[in-house]
Amino acid sequence: MSYFTTRSLEMPYLYQELVVDRIQTLHREAEEQRLISRMSRVQRARRDVRRATERLNRALVN
Repeated sequence: MSYFTTRSLEMPYLYQELVVDRIQTLHREAEEQRLISRMSRVQRARRDVRRATERLNRALVN
């Protein structure tokens, strides 16, 4: 009888552990996505600056 009691007590703990692990994973994935998004914005801004510089240089030469 104690086997079932012990097992039934372990199950909620294991389930809770899985839930906490999944939440942590989702937080990590969200942070990775935010980082990727920031990197994309920086790359886009650098590209825009490079294009603006090229346009300015062309305008100054003509």
